[in-house]
Amino acid sequence: MKVTVNRKAHFNAAHRLHNNNWSVEKNRSVFGKCNNEHFHGHNYEFIVSVTGEIDPHTGYVVDMKWLAELLEAEICERFDHKNLNLQTIEFEEVNPTAENIAVAIWHILRVHINKNHRLKITLFETPRNFVEFDGEH
Repeated sequence: MKVTVNRKAHFNAAHRLHNNNWSVEKNRSVFGKCNNEHFHGHNYEFIVSVTGEIDPHTGYVVDMKWLAELLEAEICERFDHKNLNLQTIEFEEVNPTAENIAVAIWHILRVHINKNHRLKITLFETPRNFVEFDGEH
């Protein structure tokens, strides 16, 4: 029997959506206010979903305390109160869109999660705008 456990966490970060290969005009046209040369910020919330078999010895799919500590150490400490464009290696050459942030979080966590478990990231950039990534596509 497979069960999904979820843990929610958050971080606050600034970013600028920008493609260095495009003109100033094209960046403004495509990204609008999100292309502000002085950056802008979001209060990101994310949900990490882990799906797998329940361990018969512990009753857990994954220890939620361990998962909470993992998210704090690997994601929140890495991204919280940072300028994603300027202060993180994940976005040195990748546009820090919500989509790309979710993919980065998935890759950072995947190495720590049992390979037999499915991992899905849901990232809320705003309460109404969110993306999901589960590594399948």
